[in-house]
This record gives sequence, C-alpha cells and structure tokens, in this order.
Amino acid sequence: MPSFDTAMIVLVGIAFFAAFVNGALGYGFSSLTVPLALVFYTNRILNPAIVVIEVFVNLYVLFINLKGVPAVWKRVLPILIGLLPGIGIGALALASLESGWIKLATYAVILPLILVQAAGWRRPIQSRWLVGLPFGTTLGILYSVTTISGPPLAILFNNQGLVKDEFRAGLALVRVAELSVTALVYYKLGLFIAESGSLLLVFVPCALFGIPLGAFAIRRLDPEAFRRICMSFDAWVVGFGLSRVLIELKLMDSPWAYTVMVVTILLDGYLLYIFFRVRRANSGRYRPFWGLPRTGSGAE
Repeated sequence: MPSFDTAMIVLVGIAFFAAFVNGALGYGFSSLTVPLALVFYTNRILNPAIVVIEVFVNLYVLFINLKGVPAVWKRVLPILIGLLPGIGIGALALASLESGWIKLATYAVILPLILVQAAGWRRPIQSRWLVGLPFGTTLGILYSVTTISGPPLAILFNNQGLVKDEFRAGLALVRVAELSVTALVYYKLGLFIAESGSLLLVFVPCALFGIPLGAFAIRRLDPEAFRRICMSFDAWVVGFGLSRVLIELKLMDSPWAYTVMVVTILLDGYLLYIFFRVRRANSGRYRPFWGLPRTGSGAE
C-alpha cells in the first residue's frame, strides 16, 4: 500500500473531480471515486465514508429537482421496495467476504455496465413492477457492496424515456432511499470505523466546493459530450483497477493482467469515436465542447 500522503493526495484529486461531475450531471460521485480509491483502500473502509457524504449530496440533488418527483415516484416505487432485501444481503456480504474478492466483484460488475451505457444501449421498458422489483433487489446488493448504482440506474431511466428533470428526480429519489437504508444497515453491522471517518474529512470539502462549481460549469459545456468523456475516464480507471486486483489475487501475472486495461481502453475508444461521429453526422450545426455557442450558422 502507498504512503498515507500519496493515497490522500490522489483521493482529494479524484473526490474533487467526482464532486464536480456530480454537480454538473446530478450523479457520478461514487462511480468515479470508488474505482480509483479502491486501489488504495478496501471497500470496508471506503464504503461507509462514501455512503455518508452521498446522503447529503443526493438530498441536495433531490431538493433542486423536486418538481420532477410527482412524475416519477410511481415509476421508482417498485425499485424502492426491491432495494430493501438487496441492501441487507449486500451488507452482510461486505462484512463477511475477503476484501480482495469484493474488489474483484466491484470492478467486474461495474465495467460492463459502464461500457453498455457508453454504447448507448436502448431497449424500451414498459413493465414497471416485473422489471422494477428484481432490478431494485439487484441494485441494493450492488450498492451496499460497492456504493455504485449510477450506471445501472442511468441505463434503466434512459430506456424508460425520462426527460432531464424526471431523470434527475428519479435518480435522486432512489439514491436517497438506498443511501439512508444502507447507512442504517452499516451502523447495525458495526461497519463505521475510524479509518472511514478520516476519509469523510476529505470528501466533505471536496463536495462543498466541487458540486457548486460543476453546477456552474455545465452551463458552458455540452452536457452529452461531457457526460460521455467522464464515462470514458471511469471505464479506463475501472480497467486499471481490475488489472491490479487480478494481480493481487494471483489470478493473472503482470504484465499480462494489464491486457484487461488495454482491451477496455481500445473498446471504449472505439465507442467514443462512434459517439462523436454519430453526433456530427446527425447535426449540421456544431456546438463546441467548451464555451458559449458559436454565433452565426455554427450556433446551436
């Protein structure tokens, strides 16, 4: 394990960037922080700190998107009900399983989810209860073990055709519920420890400064392009983390384990190329990624 100073410097940088993204898009704090932070810390130390800070982050997101709640609460109700048993199962697994295998499971589950989201997978979902209940249970297990639920929720809500305000409100509603229940279960299982408290002291100032900055900056960014680039960064970090944990568990030798990272980067690079090519083909007018829209025929 690297020195305390090195780990903390990296953690501050990634937590601030993740808070910036969360402020801009309404989600992304845990899905960006966890993959890189797991290189330095175990899930048992990292998860409780992530859960506490995300309770307040998502309460804020829910508050500023309250107008979208009436349109989505019936859609997310099956997910909320399904969350309860899933969170209990996942928390028990976190408390009992060896940390290296939990890391492996975290990376192995979230990497395909990120790539599916990056590929723009779309399948209309109509049956709320038939899909929502098992989805909620699976999501509860995933979140209580990894503290990541943004990618699968984004895939589901995009396939349900939610508009921007509804998307953010539904996401915040589910996340506030899962976070509150997870925090309670963690407390009952004695998973809140001193090391987690020290990480929380890093996350709080990062969130306080990063989230408002991201909310301000997104007004001058192309949201879709920004979201897609953040997704690529996330995929590359997860690919690196998966390669590292394969070496730690002696499942693959170095440098062969890093082929996982290389394949991830190549696949995501191809998906990123397709994303921008399709955007240019579908729009005769171009909006720059950074800055105000161009004037004249180039403005959007």
